[in-house]
Amino acid sequence: MDEEIIYTGRELRSHWIGEIAGLSGDAIVAFTGPGEVPVERLVDLEDVRRGVGIIAAQMLHFLVEHFDTDLSETVLRQRLLVCLAAEILNGRQTVPVRRDGDDLYVDQRKLSVSIATSSPVSTLIHLGLNIDPTGAPVPAVGLAELGVSPPDLAHQIMAGYVAELESCQAARCKVRGVP
Repeated sequence: MDEEIIYTGRELRSHWIGEIAGLSGDAIVAFTGPGEVPVERLVDLEDVRRGVGIIAAQMLHFLVEHFDTDLSETVLRQRLLVCLAAEILNGRQTVPVRRDGDDLYVDQRKLSVSIATSSPVSTLIHLGLNIDPTGAPVPAVGLAELGVSPPDLAHQIMAGYVAELESCQAARCKVRGVP
């Protein structure tokens, strides 16, 4: 999406993608804007216990919605999205990006935030990649420092995610059951 949106955590809800982008059904969107999620809007209970919100001057945000309610499957989809981001970034630069669970790091500095959750009608993923990590409560790095264009990266990650899901569907449909 072309307009800047401040990610506050309120966007991580069912049908937000449909409301903002006019897309219905399973979808992924990307946008840029600050990350300003106060503790009371965090979904990650470990982060809530630590009492630290999400803050970054500028981020590349991805929101994904799948209209099923299997949170375990969505956590795997979240890891797939994060792995794709790492793979694409590692193919573009000399500084290695390392994945640890659902987070990305350059050296010991954090590049991303990510969460998967569910609503009564869907499951949701947020992945935020720092562009300018100013204000982050932990040592952080941003895409600007890495010389990565957020719009180009967004298109590559979204296309890769859709292609992987389509490939998984095709793989599932091409096999026969065993007795």
